[in-house]
Amino acid sequence: MTTIQVGRIVVKTNGREAGKKAVIVDLINPNYVLVTGPKTITSVRRRRCNIGHIEPTDKVISIKRDASDEEVIAAIEKDKMKEYMEEAIVPKV
Repeated sequence: MTTIQVGRIVVKTNGREAGKKAVIVDLINPNYVLVTGPKTITSVRRRRCNIGHIEPTDKVISIKRDASDEEVIAAIEKDKMKEYMEEAIVPKV
């Protein structure tokens, strides 16, 4: 079972960004996380997100808590996951 943690790649399931992938950058409280696409890769901008509106994947990148978008992009490219991040997924309803 996957968990909510910094660096976990998730799929947004609600809102205008539904089906797009993002990376958890920070844990705000038990109900909210800070995610980023980053916008240049997946068009998901950095924002607070309810954990009920994301679906964790089995993939994790190595980033520090509250990493900048540039650091997230570097980690994605280092792990060769840019193509994976760009793929949109049809969310389960």
